[in-house]
Amino acid sequence: MTPLIAAVAGRWGKTPQPIDLPPGRLVDLPGRGTTCVIDRPGPPGAPTLILLHALATTAALSWYPSLEALNEHYRVITFDQRWHGRGIRCETFRFEDCADDVVAVADAMGVDKFTVVGYSMGGAIAQLVWRRHRDRVEGLVLAATARNFRGKMTERMWFLMTHTTMTRWGNGVRTRADKLHSTLPAEPLAMSADALVGPWAMTEFRSTSAWALLAAINEIGRFDSSAWIRRVDVPTSVIVMTRDRFIPTRRQRRLGASIPGAMVYDVDGNHAALVMSAKEFVPVLVSACRSVTRRRAERPAA
Repeated sequence: MTPLIAAVAGRWGKTPQPIDLPPGRLVDLPGRGTTCVIDRPGPPGAPTLILLHALATTAALSWYPSLEALNEHYRVITFDQRWHGRGIRCETFRFEDCADDVVAVADAMGVDKFTVVGYSMGGAIAQLVWRRHRDRVEGLVLAATARNFRGKMTERMWFLMTHTTMTRWGNGVRTRADKLHSTLPAEPLAMSADALVGPWAMTEFRSTSAWALLAAINEIGRFDSSAWIRRVDVPTSVIVMTRDRFIPTRRQRRLGASIPGAMVYDVDGNHAALVMSAKEFVPVLVSACRSVTRRRAERPAA
């Protein structure tokens, strides 16, 4: 479910060109912890998108190919989620807490209403943001994600092994994650349009402990929105990766079919498409977001 698996293999030649991206800033969320937030204002009065990244990445690493295109129409906020990059350090990793972190970031940035955009793991968390904070969410854009992730026997066995590992060595997972976090530079890294993507990207990628991923994978195995996803009542777009081997395309389509009025968009790409096939993915992402905004504006005033 990691959209940068190809990157681990060193195939950074396929990534988009770098951009001038100032470093995110460390923001304290009262009672929760500190995370790294990127906030790009967009046009005056623009609606706000909050982007939620995928497993094993960071906000900058997942979304840098999309920021400039989205920023033409929106204020764009994204941040490192718990145990990822410079995200919140905590005793446990639960998607419910991750969903509440989204609202805490919005509060810290002075944002009342927003559309949540989630990719893969971020898409599962985005669904929970709507469920737990319906008064704040204006729309949803769910990409390369599903209602649940453990249908086949092989998937159930995989998540069972992860759960067993977490149960037995959970404290060690957190300790190793904290140890890696303590070695990160004091300030988040900027990206320069004049520099190579590879060194910056690998530094971002390595900022998340492999041990910490077990906790996130365990949560992915627990997630299941099938009992309530049909009650989503905000404009929604679902982006389907047609060659996805990590979250089967059929499962992504079932998500789209389960949400009343959802618009479904196809991208001819695999699970790494948001970065590795950005030329195909980004225009679809922009269209999906604008569709949500348009449908929101067309709704009668409450």
